[in-house]
Amino acid sequence: MSLLHFLVWEHFSYIAVYGGSLGFHQKHLNLCSENERMSFELRIQFTYSWIPLFFSKPNPVCPADLEPLFEDKIFRDVCCNREIMALKIYCRSEKNGCKEQMSLQQVMEHLEVCPYFEVPCPLGKCKEKMMRKDMSEHLSRKCKHREITCEFCNHKMALTELQKHKDTVCPAFPVACPNHCSFSSILRSELSSHQHDCPKAQVTCSFIRYGCSFKGLNQEMREHESSFASEHLRMMAVRNTTLEAKVEDVKSELMERYKVLPSLSSRLAEVETQYEEMREKNRQLEQKLVSMQMLMSTHSEKLLEVEMELRELRPLRAMREEVEALRGSVENMRSIVSSLDSGRVGSSSGSHTLGSLEQQLSRHDDMMSVHDIRLAEMDLKLQVLETASFNGTLIWKIRDYKRRKQEAVASKTLSLYSQPFYTGYFGYKMCARIYLNGDGMGKGTHLSLFFVVMLGEYDALLPWPFKQKVTLMLMDQGPARKHLGDAFKPDPNSSSFRRPTGEMNIASGCPLFVAQTVLENGTYIKDDTIFIKVTVDTSDLPDP
Repeated sequence: MSLLHFLVWEHFSYIAVYGGSLGFHQKHLNLCSENERMSFELRIQFTYSWIPLFFSKPNPVCPADLEPLFEDKIFRDVCCNREIMALKIYCRSEKNGCKEQMSLQQVMEHLEVCPYFEVPCPLGKCKEKMMRKDMSEHLSRKCKHREITCEFCNHKMALTELQKHKDTVCPAFPVACPNHCSFSSILRSELSSHQHDCPKAQVTCSFIRYGCSFKGLNQEMREHESSFASEHLRMMAVRNTTLEAKVEDVKSELMERYKVLPSLSSRLAEVETQYEEMREKNRQLEQKLVSMQMLMSTHSEKLLEVEMELRELRPLRAMREEVEALRGSVENMRSIVSSLDSGRVGSSSGSHTLGSLEQQLSRHDDMMSVHDIRLAEMDLKLQVLETASFNGTLIWKIRDYKRRKQEAVASKTLSLYSQPFYTGYFGYKMCARIYLNGDGMGKGTHLSLFFVVMLGEYDALLPWPFKQKVTLMLMDQGPARKHLGDAFKPDPNSSSFRRPTGEMNIASGCPLFVAQTVLENGTYIKDDTIFIKVTVDTSDLPDP
C-alpha cells in the first residue's frame, strides 16, 4: 500500500513517499527535542476507496502509525489535488503516435480533439474502432456498413445490402429471359411485359373459351391463328347459337314471371298491411302488459302493507280485549266493595275480605295502567305504520303553515321532523327535517330542507355508507304543477351518511332550498298547507 505523507514544521515543509514504512519519519522525530516534537503534525493521505474499508471495522486505526481514526478528522485535500492535476503527462494515445504533453487536468479536453485517439465508427452496426484521423477514410472506403448508391437505379443503401438488392429487387438490373430467347439482357422492370412478346414463351390460344385447345410458343401462335381462322369462326358460331337459345329461354321465363308480378305486388301490399296491423296490436298488448305489471306491483306493495298492518293489529286487538276484560273485572270488584261498604257491620271477617278485595283492586289498577301505556305505544306505532312509505318516497303534508312559521320566527319551534319512511320493508329508515324560517345561511330569508338517515332495525344487513341519490321537492298545488326541487348524491366521507350509532345522523341538505318570497307568493301554499316530497333512488339498491 503506497502512503503519501505531509510533514509540516514551523517555517518549512517537505513531502516524502513511503512504501509502507515510517522508519525515516520516526527517526527524524526522535532527533528532535520534546518541545520540537510537539510542533509536528503528521498528515497521511489515502485514496478515497480505502476510507470505507478502515471504518468497516470496530475501533478503526491508521495502518501507518496505528493511531485511532475519526471520521470528522478526515477531509478532502484540495492542495494535493491541485498539485496532482497540474502534473505534466503524455497523451494516453502516445503508442499511436501522439507526442503531446499536457497537465492532468487538460487530458479530457485534449482527448476530445486528439487525432490519434481511438474512437468507434459512428455507424451503429459497425463495431470497428480507429484513430480519429482515419475516420474519414474508414467511412468513405473501408466500412462495410457505409452508404453506397446502386449504379443501376441510383437507390442508396448500406454496402452489405447492395448485392441482395441487385439480385432480388433492383428494377434497372439486367436479367436474362427465363425462356432463353435471343434477348440476353432485359431490365427487371420490363420482364413482365417481355413475357407477352417473347417468341419462346408458352401461350394458349385466345379462342380457348370457344373450344380451341392449342398450346405452343409465341412464334407458333401467329401461324396457328392464320391457318385455323375458319375453325375459330365455326366455334364462335356454335357458341353464339347456344347463347341465343339460352337468351330465348330466359326471355320466356321472364315473361311468365312478369305475368305473375301484379298478383305478387297485390299480395305484398296485403302482407304489409297485415304486418302494420300486427305491429299496432303488439304495441297495444305491450302497453297493456306494462300497465298490468305496474298494477300488479302496486297491488303487491299494498298487500304487503296490509299484511304488516294486520301483524301489528293482532296483538293490539288482543290487548284491547284484555283491557276491556280487566275493566269489567275492576268494575265488578268495585261494585262488590261498595256493597260490602254499605252492609259492613264491623266484623273481622268482613274487614279481612274487604282488605283482600282492595289489594286485588289496586293490583288490577296497576295492570290497567301498564296496559294503557302499551296500548298508547301500539296506537302510536300503528299511526306511524299507516303513514309510513316503503318505496323510498315520502309525501309530507304540513298543516297550519302560518302558525308554525310564526313559532319558528319566535324561536319556539325552529324545525319539524317528518314521519319516517323506508326504501323497503327491510331497507334504510329515513325522515325529512324542515326549517320554515330557514337555517344557517338561509335563516330569515329561505325555507331550509334537509334529509336525515335514522337508526333502523335492519341496518346490519345494508351497505354503508348510504350512497343513494336523494331528490328534495316542494310541490306546486296550482294547475301549472311547477314543482321546485333539488337533488344530490351523498358524500361517502360525510358522517351524515354513515351507519347511525344514535337515533339519527346529522341532517344534510339545502339551507337555501327556496326563498320565502317565492314560497308565499306562488301557489305552493293552499288552505294554509304545504306538501314536501322526498324521493330516494332505489333502482340500484341490492336486496338485503
